Amino acid sequence: MTIHPSLDAAVIGNGNLSALIDRSGAIVWMCWPRVDADPVFCALIDGENPEDGFFSIAFDDDKGETEQSYLRNSAIVRTVVRSGGGAAFSITDFAPRFDFHDRLYNPPTIVRILEPLSGLCRIRIRMRPRMCYGSLRPRPSIGSNHVRYATDGGSIRLTTDAPISYVATEGAFVLSHRITLILHADEPLADSIARVGREFQDKTLESWQGWVRHLNLPFEWQETVIRAAITLQLCSFEQTGAIVAALTTSIPEAPGSQRNWDYRYCWIRDAYFTVLALNRVGASVTMEHFIDYVTNVISMEGGATLRPVYAVLPEKSLEERSAPDFAGYRGQGPVRIGNDAVNQVQHDVYGSVILAASQMFFDERLPKKGDEALFAMLEPLGMRALAVALTVDSGIWEYRDKPSIHTYSAAMCWVACDRLARIAARLGMQDRAQQWRKSADGLREAILSRAWNDRLKAFTGSLDSDHIDASALLLAELGLVKADDPKFVSTVEAVGHALGRNGYLFRYAEPDDFGSPSTAFTICSFWYVEALAAIGRAGEARSLFEKILARRNHVGLLSEDIDPETGELWGNFPQTYSLVGIILCAWRLSKNWEEAR
Repeated sequence: MTIHPSLDAAVIGNGNLSALIDRSGAIVWMCWPRVDADPVFCALIDGENPEDGFFSIAFDDDKGETEQSYLRNSAIVRTVVRSGGGAAFSITDFAPRFDFHDRLYNPPTIVRILEPLSGLCRIRIRMRPRMCYGSLRPRPSIGSNHVRYATDGGSIRLTTDAPISYVATEGAFVLSHRITLILHADEPLADSIARVGREFQDKTLESWQGWVRHLNLPFEWQETVIRAAITLQLCSFEQTGAIVAALTTSIPEAPGSQRNWDYRYCWIRDAYFTVLALNRVGASVTMEHFIDYVTNVISMEGGATLRPVYAVLPEKSLEERSAPDFAGYRGQGPVRIGNDAVNQVQHDVYGSVILAASQMFFDERLPKKGDEALFAMLEPLGMRALAVALTVDSGIWEYRDKPSIHTYSAAMCWVACDRLARIAARLGMQDRAQQWRKSADGLREAILSRAWNDRLKAFTGSLDSDHIDASALLLAELGLVKADDPKFVSTVEAVGHALGRNGYLFRYAEPDDFGSPSTAFTICSFWYVEALAAIGRAGEARSLFEKILARRNHVGLLSEDIDPETGELWGNFPQTYSLVGIILCAWRLSKNWEEAR
């Protein structure tokens, strides 16, 4: 079978591991046993026509057309494969996720269920894992109902009621009845293969649909928001509460750009935006788990200084290195493991933590409310934010050679002080509230005076500069300025003029460490939509929102970047930033339920 890597893929997962299923029904990406581990299926990042690193199921002649969709309100994917002669079969893929014995059951397991639908289906199953970051092609060891692949670092087992010799040798056979394939840890199943597959599917479907049932949704774009919310939940590593920025590594931001990064880690900033979006739809448990994660990070660091990014297991090293055995997405390397952003200074991290935690003090729905103990944990972060607010850092875009006093970073330090003032007042700690309010007001005045460029009629991306940056669109949302402030209105217009390309928005236009950017950053386009709506240009905002939504792939997902000329998706996938943008824009632009009746 020929694999053609692309971002036309669906995502399955369970808060522990995840996998990408391409349109043909092949698993082309899966790290095992968790989201940031060794990519056992790696065809997505191994050249134009990878010969292995995938798990495919296709007609013997490799010909056929496919249809792919999610089962309604779930993370279960169904691919229907049809031959030209009228034969057809389906592949149902999912990762088990449901409550069991009063706890979440989400093992490192993938279930694939095959069913003949019509005609004579002569199929071939090809399971070709790679291990040790592509350097090892493990040989299969065959049991009575399983094939096992082992390395010194661990083993993975495929248990199935398909004829095991056909599976192990990639032999063709007729699919005459339902077949179950379970990819799991190297241990025996506790029940029959078919029964485990059926039970896992039924319980997983019920679990996801129950989760969706309790979401708060806008009147318009409901299916779009549901898909974005489910996918954001798949980016949460539920054992620790970490939220990864994306599920892949090294998908280039643009062809030939070398902007290939590993996003399978928890950026505190990105995680805040994810928490914000999931809170908007009422999925606040993710926020509570994230606060637990941050508490562990603060405890580990032993002070008020935080890094911008951590592994899903916070103590794990993120030292950046290349994986030379992978050819790269469509042959465009390098493939990077780890991320040097861990060594950068990014001051916005303090405001991100305090913003994420602030709802704990104000939301009466939560079983565990924020208290003086949580405030005491947050206050040193605010003190650090106040100390560094007007000093240089690498900024939201993680410049590797352009340290500046970035406006967004300074604004988030102001957010830290402002929200601590509000929290202290909520707790009845008036002295602390007054002190934090005084600090916040002084910082706000300094930022607004130094970020405003009278010649450009805009708030700039760094203080005392003429750098136009999309992050300035967030100043009203953060509360630093009002949306109807003439200076903010002028900023929105200046940013749209300077950074807009065919309705999509770039982060910035100036060259950086890797040259001039050539693709639009999807979340910036969504920020522009929100800003247009905030300044009263709702009709224009709706049109742009629909244009961006049209760029989603066939199952409603987005990556990090969009080519403004072709509309092609680039960058790591699925990108939490982009999914957040879908949810927040839909909520801002939708008719309310009363208006729609």
